[in-house]
Amino acid sequence: MDAADRSRTTAPSDPADRSPADAAAATGLSLDTLRYYEREGLIGPIARDAGGRRRYSADDVAWIGIVTCLRDAGLGIEDLRRFTRLLTQSADPTDRVTFLRERRAELEERQRATRRALEVLDDKIAYYGAREQPRR
Repeated sequence: MDAADRSRTTAPSDPADRSPADAAAATGLSLDTLRYYEREGLIGPIARDAGGRRRYSADDVAWIGIVTCLRDAGLGIEDLRRFTRLLTQSADPTDRVTFLRERRAELEERQRATRRALEVLDDKIAYYGAREQPRR
């Protein structure tokens, strides 16, 4: 989604526009989380209808999905703010790629650490599980 799409202030006539409740259901986030992400500048600005109610476009919902994925990958709010700034303010895609590669490397290291922890747990389960076997 480009900066022009993200800076809309009036609701388009796109039939894919959603109410906040529909956007929340589509993204699996709460209304509070959607409002929080908007306040933090991670999404939006979200278009509003003539009555001032938020209307989420298909692009908004898709972007929320990306933010959610990055959040699930362990990026904090400040990382998400930085990435959003890189998308809206940086003309150099190299900055975006560098940012994403750094986050990817961090995620891979966490994945390796998780695998090591699982191996330790599996060893302990096997050890203690064998000791729990009833004696005949």
